[in-house]
Amino acid sequence: MQIRNFSFITVFAATLLSSCVTHRNLEYLQYRNGDGTTLFNDTEIPDYKLKPWDELYIDIKSLDDPTTNVFQQVGKQQSTGYGVTPYSASLSSYMIDRSGYLELPFIGNILVQDRTIPEVTSMLTDSLYSILSNPTVTVRLVNRYVSVFGEVRNPGHFAYAQEKLTIFGAISLAGDITDYGDRNDVILVRNENGNNKRINIDLTSSNIMASEFYYIRPNDMLYIKPMNKKFWGLNEFPWTLLLSSISTAVLLYTAFGK
Repeated sequence: MQIRNFSFITVFAATLLSSCVTHRNLEYLQYRNGDGTTLFNDTEIPDYKLKPWDELYIDIKSLDDPTTNVFQQVGKQQSTGYGVTPYSASLSSYMIDRSGYLELPFIGNILVQDRTIPEVTSMLTDSLYSILSNPTVTVRLVNRYVSVFGEVRNPGHFAYAQEKLTIFGAISLAGDITDYGDRNDVILVRNENGNNKRINIDLTSSNIMASEFYYIRPNDMLYIKPMNKKFWGLNEFPWTLLLSSISTAVLLYTAFGK
């Protein structure tokens, strides 16, 4: 009888503990081969290739100031003394049409689809030499967004300006992953060449720093799945559930234990 009681208690305790999350489940960048410093080669980020509906903020300067005013749009006046906000930059941007063309005053239509920002900058500069004196062109991609949703503290659609934003930087925009989020199997959705790709990423492994998916690309989506387990802190311990389970166990043992 004592052995049976002990076995029952052991199974019940194991079931209860298996539903808890350990600190190991919550740690990022775990180093599994011992202590020390490890160097990871930074992955090379290919230049982003433009596609239809991308928005470009274009700033053109020249010694011929009156002419450059033609290229300045009304929306540019909405930038504040603190810099150009994503909203004001969008108002003053040029959108690539469905066929991949960018239309500018005097220059006309230029095919920019599958071109990089440096390539477009060079193309515009060359086109303006016959119109302006010593033109200087600055091109920026306006629609740099990342969506982070699921088990994060502040899910949303976030604008960012960095050329290199890490996956951890994107998650920090959403307030970090909750204690219920699965860090071992984060889903990254990325559109490449018109195809949506689903990539499963383990954020608990330090090897992510050498991965091609360490850096976010414009319009990436991150989904943090919930874990099957629950993290129970001292202030969150489910006493009601525990007492209910014990009561049920006692009833079952009373009915079938003899």
